[in-house]
Amino acid sequence: MISHFQYLTRVLCVLCLFTSFTTEADWINLSGAETSRNIAEFIVEDNQVRVKLEIYLGDLALFDDLMPDKFLKVPALDSERSRLDRFSTKGLIILGQNGSPLRAESVIIEPRIRIDRQSAYIGMINPITQQRVSGAPADKRVMYAELVYPFEGNPKKLTIIPPSTEEGMTLANIGFIVYHKSVPVIDFRYLSSAATLNLNWEDPWYSKFDNVNLKRHHQSALMSYLYVEPYEVRHEILTRVKDMENWMDLGLRGAVYIEADELDGLRQRVGQYLLNKNPVLIDGKSLTAILDRTSFVQVSINGLVPMENQQRIEISSAMLGIIITYLTDELPKEVTVEWKLFSENIAQIPTTTIDPAGPLVGYITQDYNVQKWTNFLKKYSPPNSSEVHLNNTLKPIEFNWSIPVAIVIFIPLAIFAFNKRKDISYIIIISTLNCSLLVIGFLISPYTRVSIERPAHFVFNISNDETKIILHSLLKNIYRAFDFRDEKVVYEKLAISVEGDLLTDLYLQNRRSFAIKQAGGAQARVKNVELIEAITKRDSIHNQSYVVDAKWIATGEVGHWGHTHIRSNFYDAKITLGVFGDSWKIIDFELLEERRVNPGKELGLQERGNND
Repeated sequence: MISHFQYLTRVLCVLCLFTSFTTEADWINLSGAETSRNIAEFIVEDNQVRVKLEIYLGDLALFDDLMPDKFLKVPALDSERSRLDRFSTKGLIILGQNGSPLRAESVIIEPRIRIDRQSAYIGMINPITQQRVSGAPADKRVMYAELVYPFEGNPKKLTIIPPSTEEGMTLANIGFIVYHKSVPVIDFRYLSSAATLNLNWEDPWYSKFDNVNLKRHHQSALMSYLYVEPYEVRHEILTRVKDMENWMDLGLRGAVYIEADELDGLRQRVGQYLLNKNPVLIDGKSLTAILDRTSFVQVSINGLVPMENQQRIEISSAMLGIIITYLTDELPKEVTVEWKLFSENIAQIPTTTIDPAGPLVGYITQDYNVQKWTNFLKKYSPPNSSEVHLNNTLKPIEFNWSIPVAIVIFIPLAIFAFNKRKDISYIIIISTLNCSLLVIGFLISPYTRVSIERPAHFVFNISNDETKIILHSLLKNIYRAFDFRDEKVVYEKLAISVEGDLLTDLYLQNRRSFAIKQAGGAQARVKNVELIEAITKRDSIHNQSYVVDAKWIATGEVGHWGHTHIRSNFYDAKITLGVFGDSWKIIDFELLEERRVNPGKELGLQERGNND
């Protein structure tokens, strides 16, 4: 029996070890605009444009007309209102539909710390511009200014003009993003010249700039992703809630907002509607569809991210991610999705099909509405779990039979020669035979070596190198077990590598954590285990068992809605290995340390920072 404390310790260890690979979809913006010296956010609201500025201290002179009197060392000759009017016509200009500048009004101006928009891809090369992605200024202090530019009615277009010289040269380095209500119109880009925004007040999703380079990455209102994996097929759908009105009654109280208490019910209704609406055939058969997950997602500066908080959202910007899963016994030969949902605004749907070889993009239309995958992976073998046998991990017992046989023959001949020592002829003959036997034994010894498997009761000690082979195989088996969905299969796969109470702890804890993960994110599948260190000593308590001080890095990846995210975790644990029959198993586990590391980065054991 294990104590209550031991049980809790194991459960916590299991939680960290096997369920910490949780992540969300992301998109890489390599423009570097989100970390530029100055930042401007434009939000087109009813009756006004709200502008939020973060001004780099070194560029304050370019925005001096914004500064209130209290921030000026030398009193200004004109009033704050006059300076703000000048800024509206000579500084950051927004032209209304008639071409006249809108008059800015100051809401707040105060010193602040720059919002951290630091990208993990700083230093990478932009494949289009061939320029290195730059980071934010080292000085995080900024002057924050919030302005509003009022307008009347619903203008069809607005034009944004950065501070410029009379010749049209931009004075300030400004990264900007624009929202129409809550819908992002573009990803972060540089405001380097005048930009005209065409506004769609009926549906802000379709507001766009004249400049085709000023756009957001996620433009399609509906997208289809087909994931084909060895033991499951997933049809993942991204859709705007507003577009679902074309095919179903949303059942909402209002026409503009989704209230916080309506979110869960709505995502379930949409998920159930889509569950069997677009038929999926796997090898010509219709398998049971499982509504795996439904999540509200939002378009952010980093792409699509799940909504973390239950809060009121606008219908025009609300997006849902739906994951429908089909369990299979093996990698299929063919999968098809027959898409049946089209509308006036949705005549073409982008598709992405992902298999173990990678993604394949395309699109479907009403004339050709089938998303199809065919198995061309002729040499692909899915990963599987297998017993870690002693004879595959331990050095065999080796001996050479020629020399012992020669010695066995030599001894009686030597005794016989000793008894006949008075007869010189016998001594010469026997001595010659003995010498010949020994010489022949040595000469043929390279060809008479024999190896036999080491029986379990002959396993007295194992080397650190042997331990690495054993532990690496066991850890990979455990991680692979959680690739399966069927509970019975997961339990059976775990039993190959885990023994005793720990098996139940692992199994039950994974089931609990799996239910929690459905609310957001996704559980990554471990693709690589790098065993860094394994120091072994014989267990003084259990017979034929060994305590291993182990350090390793497990790298997992998750793909959903067209994006793959990689995460690596470093572990330090005390693991007890035991012999059962002719195989190794883990019989106890104590986690000493767990932390996240950058994927692919070489880190020393003594200096591993937390890179969350």
